[in-house]
Amino acid sequence: MKNYPHIGIQIPDVLLPKPGIDLQKWAVIACDQFTSEPEYWQQVTELVGDSPSTLHMILPEVYLGTDEETRRIQSTQQTMRRYLSENLFETKEGFILVERTAGGKIRHGLMLALDLEQYDFNKGSQSLIRATEGTILERLPPRIRIRQGAPLELPHIIVLIDDPQGTVLEPLVEKKNQLKKLYDFELMLGSGHLSGFLVNDPQLERQVVSGFEQLANPQHFASKYHIPTTQSVLLFAVGDGNHSLATAKSIWEQIKAQVGMDHPARYALVEIENVHDHGLEFEPIHRVVFQVKSDLQAALKAHFGDRYSFVPCNSVAEMTQKVENAAGSEHVFGIVTPQDVGAAYVSHPATNLPVGTLQSFLDEWLKQGGAEKIDYVHGEETTVRLGSQPGNAGFYLPAMPKSDLFKTVILDGALPRKTFSMGEAREKRFYMECRKIA
Repeated sequence: MKNYPHIGIQIPDVLLPKPGIDLQKWAVIACDQFTSEPEYWQQVTELVGDSPSTLHMILPEVYLGTDEETRRIQSTQQTMRRYLSENLFETKEGFILVERTAGGKIRHGLMLALDLEQYDFNKGSQSLIRATEGTILERLPPRIRIRQGAPLELPHIIVLIDDPQGTVLEPLVEKKNQLKKLYDFELMLGSGHLSGFLVNDPQLERQVVSGFEQLANPQHFASKYHIPTTQSVLLFAVGDGNHSLATAKSIWEQIKAQVGMDHPARYALVEIENVHDHGLEFEPIHRVVFQVKSDLQAALKAHFGDRYSFVPCNSVAEMTQKVENAAGSEHVFGIVTPQDVGAAYVSHPATNLPVGTLQSFLDEWLKQGGAEKIDYVHGEETTVRLGSQPGNAGFYLPAMPKSDLFKTVILDGALPRKTFSMGEAREKRFYMECRKIA
């Protein structure tokens, strides 16, 4: 393991399943996907069976608040220890170049460990590693119960760099055929293809580190964003899995006085991706509320006053077109209920993005008992299907341009929670690599 604390990274020892293990059953999608679709996770369970799998070491969030949550929290660490005792892993030291094909797109990432001493998820953070969206502290306890005392971590965290010149990952991609291939297989349930290549050549390692160092250079940083050189550098912006990284940080803060600064829990394994990767697309995260208990339109009118208007649409296609093609200062989002579909307009918005405008309403409305619960979902189809069911309502949001992300976070701070998604649900990161943290 090699540490580079000035840029917040470690070249880690990575654990991979040994040859002979069925990788299609081993790798499963991030735990926070398909949270309103238990049938997906049932399919995964049936496909995996008793085979070695990351499924047995995670808590799919579809089970939060159920008896299954308690059972899985108890079993995850037991499974980790069993897999270690059964010698199911082999260790690779180095970066791992990841190639993911999904939805007709190819994107690349780099597995490394981030220094949690350089990460702060709190509002107003000026740390080298920052959250892009607000952290919901209530979401941390189940994750903390799983990670606390666990011998392994399995990351679905994807962290972004703003590298328009392609200086860090892209040179590795050009040389991938010269690298040792570690895995290469089709993911389960139509989620594409995954390949991994070992990057342990000292010259390539140095090249990657130099690329990070240049991006973190204060003069380069200030020039790129047209800001004073006194502004703190943002090198790594958490794109997916912020609550998992926040969990790792919370536990590290709890234990570091007892275990010392060289402990492996100081670091967290993540996948780094360039926000300019052509295969990476930002998708909106839509909202669905369940068991609506009050008049939605009346509540919206009461919240926004004369600034609010609603235009019924003849079809979902007409609604999405109005949302996607909205121009001007008004914020526009779609609404789907069992009764109708249409576009909601809010003039003189108090936030920068439509998602912030909508979320301010939903937070207050749910607090007042307007609906039983909310879920954050990916894709138009899921939003429309769930929103059209009796007692529900779906909210369709436009996508945020990915080129705006870093400058927005630097100047305005963290975005409203669940602002964007890096791809549709099936394009999310699959658990593959592991790392010892105890």
